[in-house]
Amino acid sequence: MKRADDLKIGERAVIKDVDNTHPSAHRILEIGFTPGQEIELLNCSAFKDPLAFAIRGTIIAIRKKEAHCIHI
Repeated sequence: MKRADDLKIGERAVIKDVDNTHPSAHRILEIGFTPGQEIELLNCSAFKDPLAFAIRGTIIAIRKKEAHCIHI
């Protein structure tokens, strides 16, 4: 299964699920990364951490390990 941290810059995907066993899963859901939402990877830093996503008309940067718990 593909995850949000696998996206390339400019690529879009729809969130299918968030891994509830991940320690940051609750925070990820609270900031809007919910199933059914479309996300787009806008940019990433030199070491690909953090990652900037467009979601719900805003830009949110999250850590790579947090993006890894988002199934697309």
